[in-house]
Amino acid sequence: MAHLVFYEKPGCAGNGRQKALLRAAGHTLDVRDLLSWPWSADALLAFIAPLPVSEWFNRAAPRIKSGEIVPETLDADTALALLLAGPLLIRRPLMQCDARRMVGFDAAEVHAWVGLGAQPPAPGSPLEGCAATAAHGTDQHADQRTEQRTDQRTTRCTPST
Repeated sequence: MAHLVFYEKPGCAGNGRQKALLRAAGHTLDVRDLLSWPWSADALLAFIAPLPVSEWFNRAAPRIKSGEIVPETLDADTALALLLAGPLLIRRPLMQCDARRMVGFDAAEVHAWVGLGAQPPAPGSPLEGCAATAAHGTDQHADQRTEQRTDQRTTRCTPST
């Protein structure tokens, strides 16, 4: 079992499904609020730098859905400045276990990384993104409590067998 730091948008149904899947597989989570975390450029780049700039962004963010921001047209410096100024734009979740980091929730990649149990989700399962149908503002899920929990169990971030 692994212990992961899981940066989420509090109240996001997609992040809720992802956390449930990880916990059902026996993993422990230190859940953090992606929107209020004090991101520095270096800290955020540790997650997103390996990806193409267009994959840094949450495609459900209102500014992207409206066409105000078109990730494919941005250079890395401009994109990073936008993400730091508006964390709602950051693709989620961000996950970390030891030195390994992951952006988004591709079930096959997560399963290969830490394992998702004996019955991992089928390819193409809708596990990335929020299932809410209304436009996401920063307060859409404000009535839902942010979970802050840290477990002190031994961590293991190698593929489960």
